[in-house]
Amino acid sequence: MSVRLPRPKPFRFSIQASAPPGGFTGTSADGPAWRDLARRTEDLGYSSLTIADHLDEQFAATPAIVSAAEATTTLLIGTLVWCNDYHHPAVLAKEAATIDVLSGGRLEFGLGAGWMTTDYEQAGINLDRPGVRIDRMAEAITIIKGLFGAGPVDFTGEHYSITGLEGTPKPVQARVPFLIGGGGRRVLSIAAREADIVGINVALTAGVIDATAGPNATAEATDEKLRWIAEAAGDRYDDLELQTRVHLAVVTDDRQSFADAVAPALGLTGAQALESPHALAGTVEQLCDTIVERRERFGLSYVTVGADAIDAMAPVVARLAGT
Repeated sequence: MSVRLPRPKPFRFSIQASAPPGGFTGTSADGPAWRDLARRTEDLGYSSLTIADHLDEQFAATPAIVSAAEATTTLLIGTLVWCNDYHHPAVLAKEAATIDVLSGGRLEFGLGAGWMTTDYEQAGINLDRPGVRIDRMAEAITIIKGLFGAGPVDFTGEHYSITGLEGTPKPVQARVPFLIGGGGRRVLSIAAREADIVGINVALTAGVIDATAGPNATAEATDEKLRWIAEAAGDRYDDLELQTRVHLAVVTDDRQSFADAVAPALGLTGAQALESPHALAGTVEQLCDTIVERRERFGLSYVTVGADAIDAMAPVVARLAGT
């Protein structure tokens, strides 16, 4: 069955980082190193710098993206993604709107339902079943969008109750881009209806990233996710920007041998790994060709890689960004 794709979008590239390059030093040098990374990301032509929202050894997302914004002038800053379970939506809406104001309208608002088991266990936060977490996130999206808009918000749901609350400040952007992503049908359907940017990721129902996620990272699994998104999006499908997190991006002259070596740990064959939208390997020319092919095949135009690949991917960004 053929997969209908949204209207093609120009390529954008993003760096995902959670700490300074090389990790924390535990000294005052960590701040300058983080801001240097933000400036380097901007100088190399990447569209945005994003950060995850976990409780392990990483910066807290909110102050980190503020610091990155202060260090740059045009770079978009955002989260991939704020975990809804760690933030009340009224508080998060206020923080996010403030970030948009302070950055001059450069926020991309990423929100997720939460998935990483160790965060919940180590912090003593109740880990509800996925359906409950997703319900809670859906309510939060409604509240946050309301608080970004005009007038007071009244909302009564199963998880949140808001009474006559006016969101202040209001974001600078008339429409703050929402990024919602995942690997399961329900989250991707919500993203298709509510987000501006839909992140196509692997399903993380196991609460960890390991070989069990591999089968959900294949090209065939991605086709199925696109069908879910198209069905849920309806008339707004053409306006959606499709994003993916590339978890492995390597420049190499022998992509097949590299793929064969690393694929088993991901629960994939070498061939599956090379076809997966969540991995990139090859020469710069091959990477460019692959990214173009994936836009044609999957509609993916917004590509996020880790900070460890910032230099390796720079020639790709220089060639493809904006095209």
